[in-house]
Amino acid sequence: MSQALAYRLTEPPGPRLGLIALQSDETIERDLRRLLPETVEWMVSRVPMAPEVTSDTLAQMETALTGAAALFPLGLRFDCIGYGCTSGTAQIGADVVAGMIRAGVRADAVTEPLSALVAACGALNLKRIAVLSPYVASVSDRLHGALAGQGVTVADFGSFNIAEEAAVVRIDPASIRDAALQVMRGSTADALFLSCTNLRALEVVETLETELNLPVLTSNQVLAWHMLDRSGGPLHPGAPGRLFRAARTKAKAESEST
Repeated sequence: MSQALAYRLTEPPGPRLGLIALQSDETIERDLRRLLPETVEWMVSRVPMAPEVTSDTLAQMETALTGAAALFPLGLRFDCIGYGCTSGTAQIGADVVAGMIRAGVRADAVTEPLSALVAACGALNLKRIAVLSPYVASVSDRLHGALAGQGVTVADFGSFNIAEEAAVVRIDPASIRDAALQVMRGSTADALFLSCTNLRALEVVETLETELNLPVLTSNQVLAWHMLDRSGGPLHPGAPGRLFRAARTKAKAESEST
C-alpha cells in the first residue's frame, strides 16, 4: 500500500541565469564556467545558426530566438538571460533580441555581448576601443555602427576575415594574441575588445593586459559580468581581467561602507 510522503519545496539560494548559445558555439559554456561562481544556477538553451556567418544568416536568428527561449524548463522565472552572439545582436538589434526572448520565457533582465560591452566601457570609463574580430567586413561593419550609436568609438580594427563559424573556434590563442598586438601597434584606443563568443579569447586576456597595460575585454567576459551585474549575483573571485577586478574592488568597498 503506497503512502503520501511529506516534502518541502525550496528555491536556489542565488540568482537564476539563462544562456542562449549559438548551435555552433563550442567556447561560451567553457568560458562561463570560469566566469560565473558555483553558487549561481545557470541553464543553457541553443538557437539554430547557419554554418556561414553573414549579415543574412545572423538576421535569420531573430525568428528562432523565441523558440530557443521557450526550451528552458516551463514556468521558471530567470533573473537574467544572456544571448550569446555579439554580431547577431548588432544585426538584429538589442531591443528586438530582448523582446523575442521575453516572448518565450519569463526574465527580469535580458542582455547580450553588445549591451554588456557598452556597460563595461561605462564602468571602466572607456570611450575609444580597438576591436579584433574573426568575421568578414560586412559583419564587422554592423558591429562598429552599433557601438558608435551607443557612444563607443572603434579607433582601430583587425579581422581574421573568416566566414565559416566552425573555423573560428579552431583559431589558437597564440594567433589571437599575435593579431591583437598587431592591431594595438600605435593605437590610441583605451582598451581592446576581442569580439565573438566562439573565439578562445578569454585564454589570452591576462597576458594581453600585462603586455598592453590596458583593459582587454572579450564577448564572453563582458556578457558574464553584465549578467551578474543585472541579476545582483556574486562575483567569481578568480574571474580574469581588469573588468572583474574593478568589479570586485567596487563590491568590497560597498560592503565595507555598509
